[in-house]
Amino acid sequence: MKETQEKTSKPADPLEPFRAMRDAYLDAMAKTVVEAVNTEGYAQATGALLDGYLTASGPWREAVEKSMLQALQQFSLPSRQEVAALAERFTNMEMRLDDMDAKLDVIHRLLHPDGTAANSEADERTEPHTSPTRTAGARATAPGNRRTAGRRFVRRGKGPTQR
Repeated sequence: MKETQEKTSKPADPLEPFRAMRDAYLDAMAKTVVEAVNTEGYAQATGALLDGYLTASGPWREAVEKSMLQALQQFSLPSRQEVAALAERFTNMEMRLDDMDAKLDVIHRLLHPDGTAANSEADERTEPHTSPTRTAGARATAPGNRRTAGRRFVRRGKGPTQR
């Protein structure tokens, strides 16, 4: 009988009242903070604080950007704007090459409707699918889908080199 009593009764925990008090305190504080944060006054105070921070950090941010540009120029490294401009130019060039490739495919199909070329040399020049210099992505796609193969950037509008 003594054995069953020992198995069913838990040992007394002297810190249990403190844990219960802590949990009650945290619950009450959480409710209070949620009520305070959901008020219009809190939103206005936070907005004013953020406006002050942004106003104060503006000159510092400009100074950091200026010094970063100078450091990049000294190390002969491109800035973020220069890299973005190059990416746009490469995208425009890729799109033009894709357009030219599609036009060449149309010309090839018009000249050779049965799929055979007049001579093998002309076929090697105009058939992009068998060229070893093409990328794997362009070779793996079907002829109708090659215009979008390998395109990594989204066209955002006409750049300075586009007409």
